[in-house]
Amino acid sequence: MGNALQISIFLVLCIFIQSSACGQGAGTEPFGRSLGVTEARKPLQKPETRFLLFKDEKDRLGCRLRPQHLETLQECGFNSSQPLVMIIHGWSGSESATVGKDSDSDSQVDGLLETWIWKIVGALKSRQSQPVNVGLVDWVSLAYQHYAVAVRNTRVVGQEVASLLLWLEESVKFSRSKVHLIGYSLGAHVSGFAGSSMGGKNKIGRITGLDPAGPMFEGTPPNDRLSPDDADFVDAIHTFTREHMGLSVGIKQPIAHYDFYPNGGSFQPGCHFLELYRHIAEHGLNAITQTIKCAHERSVHLFIDSLQHRDLQSIGFQCSDMDSFSQGLCLNCKKGRCNTLGYDIRRDQSGKSKRLFLITRAQSPFKVYHYQFKVQFINQIEKPVEPTFTMSLLGTKEEIKKIPITLGEGIISNKTYSFLITLDKDIGELAVLRFKWENSAVWANVWNTVQTIMLWDIEPNYSGLILKTIWVKAGETQQRMTFCPENVDDLQLLPTQEKIFVKCELKSKRLKRKSG
Repeated sequence: MGNALQISIFLVLCIFIQSSACGQGAGTEPFGRSLGVTEARKPLQKPETRFLLFKDEKDRLGCRLRPQHLETLQECGFNSSQPLVMIIHGWSGSESATVGKDSDSDSQVDGLLETWIWKIVGALKSRQSQPVNVGLVDWVSLAYQHYAVAVRNTRVVGQEVASLLLWLEESVKFSRSKVHLIGYSLGAHVSGFAGSSMGGKNKIGRITGLDPAGPMFEGTPPNDRLSPDDADFVDAIHTFTREHMGLSVGIKQPIAHYDFYPNGGSFQPGCHFLELYRHIAEHGLNAITQTIKCAHERSVHLFIDSLQHRDLQSIGFQCSDMDSFSQGLCLNCKKGRCNTLGYDIRRDQSGKSKRLFLITRAQSPFKVYHYQFKVQFINQIEKPVEPTFTMSLLGTKEEIKKIPITLGEGIISNKTYSFLITLDKDIGELAVLRFKWENSAVWANVWNTVQTIMLWDIEPNYSGLILKTIWVKAGETQQRMTFCPENVDDLQLLPTQEKIFVKCELKSKRLKRKSG
């Protein structure tokens, strides 16, 4: 199944570069440097970008804004006192976009655009407490091309978006600082080109890149892709950066003020090829495409989730890499080291891009609660042991039982181990921990044999693991807690045993139980 997934992703990458190595014969030019003789002679597409404004959350047609035609602002209900959020779709080289290129309609959105567009329009227009103008940059006719041609067209479309914004600025004194561009895949780079084409000292307010496209953008200079220089504030969500054949669908490098990498950014839960059967039930013959698009498009659904579940906002934490994050070492919110993923992000500008990591669920609502656990072990055996543990957590709201614990290494004498645990539910404030050594009956029998042999020694021997202290930090609340054994006279943990830990204070190396 793993090979099938790799082959399928490779085919998708071939589609991305079909006008280069995979689809234009056996040329030897490196990827991105040559489009072939035919494509090289072909001029860039004539600008065919359309701008549509949506009146409410149920609007699926849109009203066409025409630059230099002031009357269309009133016809489409543009409110210059409200911010403008413009959605910019990505590459349409798939079955999802069937373009009606000859349509002259001013209100009908051409073709079958991605369904997520209507979800994000509806979510934005539904926020009555923060009303905004919601528009769409419809560049399907320029995006429905070979990938490399669509890449070239991103700069043209970006310039057209900038022209629209400059016209609004000139005609109705609409401040560019009130503009928020949300671009998916190639649309993220269109947003960047729009921002860099504005000119002047002031920048547009915000750009959000939803898994910005990787091929032909990874490793390029800032002026050839989305970058923090393109707006007052730039945030990006990276969800499909796993490399195959040296390429990744989504760009891997940081390109914003805040770059979020959910689940490490390389792939997403619920998007494995094993989910194909579920996708067949939902999407029929398009299931394979939907399965492969799943991780790339997850960035969009994470953003929509932030609009639809304002009480369940996902938090990302600054970290150097996913390995460190998985040890729970990065749950720190001091000096802007954490931020909210999505629409309600805190807009902190800093000179250097911040890489933020988080874990999510496989479906909406995506939020989880992050906890760092640090456990101090004393191993009374000479050799390292690699037991299997579970931990049950009792909170003021709920209890979660038997969470598997993976330390990633054998336990040696007198060492503290750190690991990350995530919960789908808010269990309230932690009150009691139950820590259990979950080993098989075979291991227990071996352990009992060792214990029996030790009884023949003249001097008393102690064997097993001693758990002295468990430290806990809650990422979302930043609360720190210390837990000590309920029975301080019995610290030894043996296979199949469970120990109860309660809140305590450590003072002068002595255990003091918290009153109440």
